[in-house]
Amino acid sequence: MKKRLLFHVAAYVRLSREDGDKAESDSIGNQIKLIKENIRNHDDFILADTYVDDGFTGTNFQRPAFQRMITDIECGKINCVVVKDLSRFGRDYIDTGKYLERYFPDQGVRFISVTDQIDSQKQPYDMLLPIKNIFNEQYARDISKKVHASMKTKQKAGEFIGAFASYGYRKDPDNKNRLIVDDYAANVVRRIFDLYIQGYGKIRIASMLNEEGIVCPSEYKKLQGDNYRNSNRLNSTSYWTYSTINRILQNEMYIGNMVQGKTSRRMRSKAQSREREEWIIVNGTHEAIIDIDTWEKVQCLLKRRTRELDLNANTSIFAGFLKCGECGRALVKRNYYASANRYIKYFCGTYVRSGRQYCTPHTISHELLQKILLDDLRTIIQNIDDLRAVIEKQKLQPDRGYEKKWEQDRKRLLAELERVQKLKKNIYEDYREELLSREEFISYREDYISKEAILKQQIDSLDAEEQAGQAEDVFNCPWVKRLMELKTIEELDRNIVVEMVHDITVYENNRIQITYNFSNDLENLFQVVYQQSTS
Repeated sequence: MKKRLLFHVAAYVRLSREDGDKAESDSIGNQIKLIKENIRNHDDFILADTYVDDGFTGTNFQRPAFQRMITDIECGKINCVVVKDLSRFGRDYIDTGKYLERYFPDQGVRFISVTDQIDSQKQPYDMLLPIKNIFNEQYARDISKKVHASMKTKQKAGEFIGAFASYGYRKDPDNKNRLIVDDYAANVVRRIFDLYIQGYGKIRIASMLNEEGIVCPSEYKKLQGDNYRNSNRLNSTSYWTYSTINRILQNEMYIGNMVQGKTSRRMRSKAQSREREEWIIVNGTHEAIIDIDTWEKVQCLLKRRTRELDLNANTSIFAGFLKCGECGRALVKRNYYASANRYIKYFCGTYVRSGRQYCTPHTISHELLQKILLDDLRTIIQNIDDLRAVIEKQKLQPDRGYEKKWEQDRKRLLAELERVQKLKKNIYEDYREELLSREEFISYREDYISKEAILKQQIDSLDAEEQAGQAEDVFNCPWVKRLMELKTIEELDRNIVVEMVHDITVYENNRIQITYNFSNDLENLFQVVYQQSTS
């Protein structure tokens, strides 16, 4: 007698008001009741677990209960999934189709949608299934537009629609769209403004607050029970920083104006920053923490203290390339004088701004750093020379599998050009978040403009050589040529660092890790030469 297969069932339910789900018929309770009735009608079904995503959109599958269900499927705990209808499972028709038509069959999982009368064991999915999925996604898109329109209307009316109030405020318990003053945090905000007017710098203010044990805004919100996460800060940062103080001093919310709409987001896309002209600002919507006179004094001081940078003076060749191996922050330069001589050392920015309790110095001298990099470049150049000697009599021919090398070089250069262009666009955001100093921002911008021009020249050169039908040579790529030009290099300069170095990670005890712009190409070159010399 054939042994009957028992199904260990996952009851999956989901509800999201943003998707336009009907509160009555699609409630969590109703979904569970309907699924359990279906399970009772099958004597070979055993309810293994119920997976509930309450308040999660169906336009993607990054939902906690859903991901837990997938883990249980892969562990062999689940071999059947039951939902009320397809829209509860998902509203993204592409990913929904992948799960139903590929993933579940591959895993041996039976899928049942009760109200759609779909059972993968009894019959194949009908031709209308993809169309149903498309309708579900289109419905979600339509609801998304309506939700955004409704939110924009509320913003223009001066109603607060954010998940978390600005530090210094909290949501009114009786009206979540209205802000009221949080007395404790508001006093900290007032003190920050007062200290700045008295002449204290942003770094000094942050240090004072840290020394006094006053928790930073993100940690304060967590202590208040909010499930808050600041995606702009490093994971290890749980203290006051220059950037935090700077944002508070420029936050117009503190004078009673509602400022919203700083970012925009399409369905399943990341938030994009908007220009200030596109922000929605409504005056006088809530109690001010900072009076208008204090606000104007601070804004005037902020503009007055912005110093102009002399690009021809006091710029390190390593500016913007050094980062701490522990906290990830940029290293900062410090000058020391001994016997009328100036010496330069680099320190972790977190250590300099906030002290040893947050990170260690990660000190390295400019002279040592320059020597290490220079010696390493010379070693690389010598290794390339040695490789050239190994295959001196074995020129690589197109019929040995390298006829596509020029095409590969061009793709690599185009990818690098795209990367540089993206970095050039992103550095302003890094500067605003104080991940870069003003000096580093301007220096980076000039570097990227210069490198962009170099890459375009290299691409044009490759195109010209390809059209001319010149013979291919693994040693003929642009970065190797450039290294050979530096064969007799005696001293580093900024241009060489920008051309060759991607970043330098500094650890304690003078340990560093150098990532070159050509690191991957260098490894590929060694592999090609090795294969050719052993063939």
